[in-house]
Amino acid sequence: MRISESLKAHVKSGVTTLARCWALTRRDGVVLGFTDHDRDITFGGITFRADSGLTACALQQTTGLAVDNSEALGALSDAAVTEADIRAGRYDGAVVEAWLVNWANPGDRLMQFRGALGEITRAAGAFQAELIGLSAALNQPQGRVYQTPCSAVLGDAACNVSLDDPAFHAIGTVGAVAEQKVLLVSGAADFANGWFTRGMLGVLDGPAAGLTGVIRRDALADGVHGIELWEGLRAEIGVGDSVRLVAGCDKRTETCKAKFSNFLNFRGFPDIPGEDRLLSIPARARAGNSGNGGAK
Repeated sequence: MRISESLKAHVKSGVTTLARCWALTRRDGVVLGFTDHDRDITFGGITFRADSGLTACALQQTTGLAVDNSEALGALSDAAVTEADIRAGRYDGAVVEAWLVNWANPGDRLMQFRGALGEITRAAGAFQAELIGLSAALNQPQGRVYQTPCSAVLGDAACNVSLDDPAFHAIGTVGAVAEQKVLLVSGAADFANGWFTRGMLGVLDGPAAGLTGVIRRDALADGVHGIELWEGLRAEIGVGDSVRLVAGCDKRTETCKAKFSNFLNFRGFPDIPGEDRLLSIPARARAGNSGNGGAK
């Protein structure tokens, strides 16, 4: 983003009214604004609060493809960033935008950074978060992998299965919880045993609302699904909370055909030789009894 002529003139004047503002947009849509000014600043539909205790180190930015990085420091409080929300993972991958703003005229501002939150550590009532620039996405592997199982994620653009279809999801009620990873869920008795294995569980209400987990095992007994997650959710799930169960996919051609009727969008290569073929030893053929050179 280019600096405006009015902001450039203001900076050159020598007597400035400048402040820094940060906006955090979480994956659940919650937007929080912070500023190091002594009064709140509002622009772009966001109020940047002055009493949040958030500060940031100097930004390191480059013109090449190196990863821009910095750190944000702040105090944990019930009114802003809470330890419970960090522990629950609500700030993982949150989008960060940072501006240099003329607080006397917020229309004069310059976006200095746009990226995401990286590693977050917390201790002694404070947190420290790594800021990762947009160029970090260039470090991710690109292209398709030639493999037997499907490489698509169930429900994405490559898969094209609609998870809003009632055949592939259910809304249930938690009847019992153990260690935040083993749940008894009622209200989905119409779905077969194992239907949600390898699927997703999303919490719809309660303290853990908005969090999701991957289902390791789904066992149906007496109309109740026993759901075990691979990893316990980092917020408390209570009896009576509503959850959304999404069908699981094991990436096999048979499952794609029979369970989802979606073989046209299968993104695997089921006919390529596997590792067993690469490790096999050629078998010696037995010579026939006829013809020259036949073994006896």
